[in-house]
Amino acid sequence: MLATQAQEFWGGRWAVAARTRGVTTVRDVDAAFDRGEIVRSWTMRGTIHLIPAEDLAWVLSITGERQRRQAAAVHRAEGIDADEVDRAEAAVRAALAGGNRLTRKELFEVLERAGVSTAKQRGYHLLVALSLRAVVCQGPVVPREGGPTREQYIVLAEEWIRDAVTPADPLAELFTGYIRSHGPAGARDFAWWTGLPLGVSRAAAERAAASSSDGAGVAAPVVLVDDDPEPTYIAAGPRPRALPSAPAVVALPPFEEYYLSYVDRTVPCAPEFLSAIGPSMNGIVRPILVARGEIVGVWTHSVAVGRHADDPIPELFAPGTATDAEIVAALDRYRRFITA
Repeated sequence: MLATQAQEFWGGRWAVAARTRGVTTVRDVDAAFDRGEIVRSWTMRGTIHLIPAEDLAWVLSITGERQRRQAAAVHRAEGIDADEVDRAEAAVRAALAGGNRLTRKELFEVLERAGVSTAKQRGYHLLVALSLRAVVCQGPVVPREGGPTREQYIVLAEEWIRDAVTPADPLAELFTGYIRSHGPAGARDFAWWTGLPLGVSRAAAERAAASSSDGAGVAAPVVLVDDDPEPTYIAAGPRPRALPSAPAVVALPPFEEYYLSYVDRTVPCAPEFLSAIGPSMNGIVRPILVARGEIVGVWTHSVAVGRHADDPIPELFAPGTATDAEIVAALDRYRRFITA
C-alpha cells in the first residue's frame, strides 16, 4: 500500500491485516511495529499514515515541506515559531538518544521541562512538526492490559529506522506506489492523496511513465490507459502468482483507502450513501462493508477494554446486496483480528 491512513490506530492495523493472506491478528501487526518494519507518521495532507519504515524519509522529502507551509497559520495562532521548534527538537533528541522511547505524555513532559509549552494543542502541533522534520516517528506499541493497545512509543527516526531506502526518482516512485496500490487512478487522484499541487502530480505521472519505458527500474511500471485530459493509469508488470479468491464481502476500517483516496468516491459508492460514510462535519469516516467491490453499508465496534470482544454492529444501506451469512463472516474476520 506504500501508506495507509491510520487516524484510528486500530483501523490502520486492520487495513493491513485485511490485505494480508492468512489469519493476521492485531498482535501480528503490532509485532511488525515492534520489529521496526512499519511506523506511523504524518506522511501527507497533514494526516497520519502507517508506512513501511524504510520509506518514511524519502516520502517526507517530497511531502514534508508542503505540509509545513500548510501548518504555518496554525503555528502562528498557537505562537509556535521556528526557534521554538528548534528548541523542542534539541530537547527531544537529547531525551530519545541512545535508543530511548517515550509515550506522548512523557514527550510533552520533556518539552515542558525544556521551557516549551504544550498547553492546549501546542504539544500536538510540535509533535507533528518534529515528525515532518523526520526527527521522530511512532514505532513500537505501548502495552495495554485487557484490550488492544491504543498508543505507540515515540522514537528517534534516525536510530529506529535502520534500513532506509531512497529511490532513484522519489517523485516517480511515489506516483508508482500510489497507482500500484490504488489504480486505476489519475493525476488528480494522486494530487488529492498526497496533498501535492496538480502540476507536480502530473509531472510525477509523466516521470513514472517515462521510467517504465526507459528501463530506469521503478518498482512497478505505470501504463497510461487513455489519453483524456485527465488520463487514467494502472500498474502493470509481471502477473502475481495466483492467490486464493478474496471473500465476496469484506469489512474495512474507518478512513479506508478504498473509499477515501480518490477525488470521485462515487465509483465504489452510490452517491446517496456518501453522507452516511463521511467525512462528516468532525472529519470522521466510518468503517465500511464492501460487497463485490461496492460499498453497501457501514459498521461500528468498540476497542475499549472489555468491549473489544463484542460483536461489531452492521448497518446495511440496501437490503439484498449481501447475505446475512456473508456479513457475519466478514465481521467475524475482523473480530478474530482484534480479540487475538
